[in-house]
Amino acid sequence: MKLGVVVSTNDPEVAFNAMRLANFATNEGDEVAVFLMNAGVELDQIEDTKFNIRGQTEVFMAAGGRIMACGTCLKLRNSEGSEICPMSTMNDLYHLLLDSDRVISF
Repeated sequence: MKLGVVVSTNDPEVAFNAMRLANFATNEGDEVAVFLMNAGVELDQIEDTKFNIRGQTEVFMAAGGRIMACGTCLKLRNSEGSEICPMSTMNDLYHLLLDSDRVISF
């Protein structure tokens, strides 16, 4: 299955669970792509003692998972993106939605 995961929040628990699902699906053999938009583009800045979001994200990336971040949302936050949150476009989100068998939004 091709799974698209859209994360639009910087809430630590929600972002953590989104990345847990992405990792679980990847481990099940699914192709997973994550698109960050709105406050979700702050994923690389979330620090929380209960939820190791960076750890989940690094595991996902090491397994070949793909993460994209809305360029407009990044620019609104005066960010050029990062390795974890690479700048992407609405075209990238559109193709993620088009190519995915299932999409879930957090």
